[in-house]
Amino acid sequence: MPGFSHRWFQRIHDIDAATWDAFFGTNPFTSHAFLSALEQSHCVSAATGWQPCHLGIYEENQLVALAPGYIKTHSYGEYVFDWAWADAYAHHGLDYYPKWLCGSPFTPVEGQRLATCHEQADQVYAYFSHLMETECQMHGWSSWHINFCDQTLVAAMTKQQTLPRLGVQFQWFNQAYAEFDEFLAKMKSSRRKVVKKERLKIEQQQIRIEWRHGKQLTTDDMTLFHQFYQLTYLKRSGHKGYLNQAFFIALLDLMPDNIVLMFARREQQIVAATLSFRDEHTLYGRYWGAIEEVDCLHFELCYYQGIEYCIQHQLQCFHSGAQGEHKIARGFEPVFTYSVHGIMQADFRQAIAEYLQQEQQHMQLYQQQCQHLLPFKNE
Repeated sequence: MPGFSHRWFQRIHDIDAATWDAFFGTNPFTSHAFLSALEQSHCVSAATGWQPCHLGIYEENQLVALAPGYIKTHSYGEYVFDWAWADAYAHHGLDYYPKWLCGSPFTPVEGQRLATCHEQADQVYAYFSHLMETECQMHGWSSWHINFCDQTLVAAMTKQQTLPRLGVQFQWFNQAYAEFDEFLAKMKSSRRKVVKKERLKIEQQQIRIEWRHGKQLTTDDMTLFHQFYQLTYLKRSGHKGYLNQAFFIALLDLMPDNIVLMFARREQQIVAATLSFRDEHTLYGRYWGAIEEVDCLHFELCYYQGIEYCIQHQLQCFHSGAQGEHKIARGFEPVFTYSVHGIMQADFRQAIAEYLQQEQQHMQLYQQQCQHLLPFKNE
């Protein structure tokens, strides 16, 4: 298209941090610091199947849009599952990988993806769609994907013949509560009793919860948390987690004010921990680890303490990550998530489009069913 051009960046450090953050705002997972921590620690690289390939779009040499991007050789760490698509390609003797993904690695959190300052954003989206078709053909990419984008981008990109996809997550919303008991008072009595019983078990086991953030955090804190994180990953999945110790240490250097560590301590021993991120409006629960099984400690540390933190710090939302229907009974509401997909092979594009239409109907019904299961009193 006349007037537009583009550039691929193989390192986030090839883009000025202030310039990048001016496009993406305060969301910690699209911040220059977070993406830098992933690259510095080599958690994202060609070797890990997450080769950085960020996109800049220009008009008359003026930067008008940015997108965090990666060339993927697998589908791990994305949380928008397309393994069945890859299997179908393989069954027909076609290569699904490599593909290009726009998103935040290992992070199922909505945010700006193709961020633009152009007054005519639709022109940027049209250029992007044409560009990606050309780049996929040139580089042998089967497809391109934008995961966990906002609904506005989905609506705009659907005009460009891309395929929208719907998902469901569970999030907690602060109704200007003054304290945790005020939140509990909104629940039906049966559910309120269960929550109180779960929290009482933590007291009875003489476990204290400590919050640390900002300048309170130390390298030893991050090192200990990394040990918990990896141990729990090994127990649950049999392999190491995606994130290494260097990543957690880099976070301490690059974005300490966005980090909230919660430790569960029994006497002098820390037995579990969570690492969350925050911005001015939201707490994002991300990683959990423990060295022993303690009854109800996961609920306390990963959910109730996060709610307490949001109330105390007047945050509007607690985003607790992907999946987890057990969150509903604890006051986390079902919300939709969005992604868009550009599939180059025509026959597969049609088949995937039909699948996504059926999946969307299922997701809409699922969200309604989850809504009916919420523990709140009818008012």
